[in-house]
Amino acid sequence: MMIKELRFRISFLTVISVVALFALAACAPIAPPPATAPPATAPPATPGSPPAPGVTPGVGERYSIGTINVADIWVDPISGSDANSGATRTQALRSVGEAWRRVPASVVLTQGYRIQLVAGEYPESALVNYWENRWGTATNPIILNAVDGPHTAVFRSDMNVFNTRYLYVIGVDILPNRDAFHCEQCSYILLRQMELSGGARSAHETIKVNQSNHVYIEDSNIHGADDNSIDFVAVQYGHIRGNRIHDAQDWCVYTKGGSAYISVSENEIFNCGTGGFTSGQGTGFEFMTSPWLHYEAYGISVTNNIIHDTEGAGLGVNGGYNILMAYNTLYRVGSRSHAVEFVHGGRGCDGDTATCAAHQSAGGWGGTGAEGQFIPSKHIYFFNNIVYNPAGFQSRWSHFSVHGPLTPPSGSNVANPARADEDLRIAGNIIYNGPVDLDLGLEGGCDAANPTCNATQIRADNAINTILPQLVNPAGGDYSPVAGGNVATRASVAIPSFSWSDAPSVPAVPGGSTNNAVGRNRSGAVRSGWGWPGAY
Repeated sequence: MMIKELRFRISFLTVISVVALFALAACAPIAPPPATAPPATAPPATPGSPPAPGVTPGVGERYSIGTINVADIWVDPISGSDANSGATRTQALRSVGEAWRRVPASVVLTQGYRIQLVAGEYPESALVNYWENRWGTATNPIILNAVDGPHTAVFRSDMNVFNTRYLYVIGVDILPNRDAFHCEQCSYILLRQMELSGGARSAHETIKVNQSNHVYIEDSNIHGADDNSIDFVAVQYGHIRGNRIHDAQDWCVYTKGGSAYISVSENEIFNCGTGGFTSGQGTGFEFMTSPWLHYEAYGISVTNNIIHDTEGAGLGVNGGYNILMAYNTLYRVGSRSHAVEFVHGGRGCDGDTATCAAHQSAGGWGGTGAEGQFIPSKHIYFFNNIVYNPAGFQSRWSHFSVHGPLTPPSGSNVANPARADEDLRIAGNIIYNGPVDLDLGLEGGCDAANPTCNATQIRADNAINTILPQLVNPAGGDYSPVAGGNVATRASVAIPSFSWSDAPSVPAVPGGSTNNAVGRNRSGAVRSGWGWPGAY
């Protein structure tokens, strides 16, 4: 869990401004984007990794760029020259490095910059070693734009970004066969209509974001890591929406380390080892940011996703607060363990004992010692999902893994006992997985005295191995329900609202969304009432 980077300095020049307008709605500087958004764009169909047939892209809201004032800087890797002005296509620069040097560093921009990337391959020598200290604003952002269309501009080296604000990367493929995009201490980052590839699981993390806020990843193809395709640590506000996220050895995606207020929606998540998506996991205490020093994840909404072909759990919560997982379709998940998990999160100190001790003194949960798995969960709602393992495929041991209570380390500030099942609610789900007597997997959690989660309640409030979901062609990638079939005619369960009244108060975390309605399905159709289970 150690987070290490090398940082290098480069010099910068400015350019003359040219005004350009994008007709999209503005973003507030300290809040999530507004509900209004332009029409959605489809995830790219990239060579060698086509979308599964029938998996239609999501149509939920996308990040809204405001009306902006930018100077165009053109770059052409074949015909350009770094001696040119960069003001037009015919006066294009040759290297992205030169274009980046012309964006002023370490000042709040009063003029935005749009780097127009002409079609072609950009070798490592034409790129930037360390993208740092560029402070755009909502009106004056910094944009890297594939001007000839998505996937026409290809970076053959990674982007390693530090202390940068309002950076938008649109349509640019990053294909270094190693870690593709890393950002630390960043604000308002948009990655849209891209392919980011770590090669044949050659990256450690394909996308890694640390100690940042307002991060938006949309309509992209992200894959190829020996750990995670997307790894968020201490990231607050943002979304991961409409992407294909796949081929990682560990979890495909997780949001951990005090990450908060993030929507994970309309993605296709598949071909990963430990699991598909988890809210929380385990974090070095020193890498967390105040006031989110307690749970691994807060206010994460996971909806309308297709998750398939994972060796471990398709979905999980490892130390979360107010986590919604609703209207997802899981297929062929949990072959080596269980289909879904609700377990404790991990916490330890990875060497910076002074920062760990300061976080502990401030009321955070942890200490200065080695990692242990003792971070509890509270208000976890798992509603109206489909978990479908077809004949010949089952989760190995059980449907779920729910940890029982445990005693946290002395001085960790975690209440004793630490529970993974406090106000855990599992209802409205269709689960078809293995034999009729496959174990629930409660493992000491959800005992008979638990008012919201116990074996009797789980069996009564969910269809477990009683309904074989009638989907159009899940083996071929079409997870939509058969018209008039047993999914499309089954009513979902109303999802209670969240409250933030019992969120940690020392230090106090801001409240997030309370509304758990998911008004549209993955194809954009309005749900009538609470609709039926699953992403479609």
